[in-house]
Amino acid sequence: MTRVLLLPSPLLPRLSAERFANALAARWWRLHRVVVAVGIAAFPKPASDAQAVLAAFRMSVAMERPDLVLTHSNGGRYAALAAPGIPVVHIDAALPVASGEEAPMAPAAMLDHLTGMADDDGLLPPWSRWWPEEDFAPVLPDAAARAELREHERRMPLSYFRSRLGAPDGWAEQPQAYLAFGDTYAQETAFARAHGWPTTVLDGALHLHHLVDPDAVAAAVLDLAARLGEG
Repeated sequence: MTRVLLLPSPLLPRLSAERFANALAARWWRLHRVVVAVGIAAFPKPASDAQAVLAAFRMSVAMERPDLVLTHSNGGRYAALAAPGIPVVHIDAALPVASGEEAPMAPAAMLDHLTGMADDDGLLPPWSRWWPEEDFAPVLPDAAARAELREHERRMPLSYFRSRLGAPDGWAEQPQAYLAFGDTYAQETAFARAHGWPTTVLDGALHLHHLVDPDAVAAAVLDLAARLGEG
């Protein structure tokens, strides 16, 4: 049985990752075991820096010993350090820095924007509140699903996005694939193609498409995982 570990974004509630993991398991139940990295859920409060998240992900990799790793969103920054040498399918995810140098968890322009949103205690609004409602609603059109996500969201500290994370040399040469939802991560999609990774773009999809149409995303991930196996 193939063991599959999902490294989710620390910005999103664990419930979101579990919903998608269940959709994957429904397609893969005969041959695959799909679990969500457990470390983040055990934090009594949101992680203050990337090193705390990395330690939690490494713990999950050591516990589960996966044959395949999936990442989503900010979780993509961690795979190269948390699961070296294990094949990865990135799902609309940020990628590690191209070289071994450390970089902040948010690019400079976004960091400036986030700094303006932090309160006196250095806490940011929940992720789904970073944009006006009319901009975020299309990302998760179902009103009940949006309400559920917001019920479980945590407020991340600004310090997390100022913290830095590197990557091992040569990480991009490891077996990896990329699934993009539209063009939000266009640079990452181009990087994946330039390095010869199996790559799929779901045109018109937005960043939470794995919650909007989990079956379609599960099918795309399964296809990419098979293409990695062929490689």
